Amino acid sequence: MHATMRTYSATDELTDALLEHESEIRQLLGGIEGFRAYYLVRTDTGATTISVFDDQAGAEESTRVAAAWVADHLGAATIAAPQVTTGEVALSF
Repeated sequence: MHATMRTYSATDELTDALLEHESEIRQLLGGIEGFRAYYLVRTDTGATTISVFDDQAGAEESTRVAAAWVADHLGAATIAAPQVTTGEVALSF
């Protein structure tokens, strides 16, 4: 399994938009081959999303799809590019 974490700084606007479009996000990420799970964590400084896939290709595709969705839906907003971390899941239970 591979996971991608995208950490966004100081943006309730993004979190609110993702919550508002939950079914669209579910279809978008769920349509990527090997999809396992998606989490949105609201933090004190912004938000972190975590996407889990069977392989690295799916995890990396989720970053491309997420960036395109943000650009299409929130292009006018001042949302900085996230810090993206992708890697193999070492422990899961």
